[in-house]
Amino acid sequence: MKMQWTDVRDIAIELAERHPDVKPLTVRFTDLHRWITELPGFDDDPQKSNEKLLEAIQMAWLDEVED
Repeated sequence: MKMQWTDVRDIAIELAERHPDVKPLTVRFTDLHRWITELPGFDDDPQKSNEKLLEAIQMAWLDEVED
């Protein structure tokens, strides 16, 4: 499955699975950006991200681990 920056929920699920012991709110955006671009199936321009997208992904990841 190919993911784009706008696939917020799918990215959050992948992050939760790959980093189960990480508290999402402790991750710096620079690290979050790198982790996302390194996900298998991520297929979007790394330069297309912005703070709003990264924050949305971080909040979705938080929702995933809190459920």
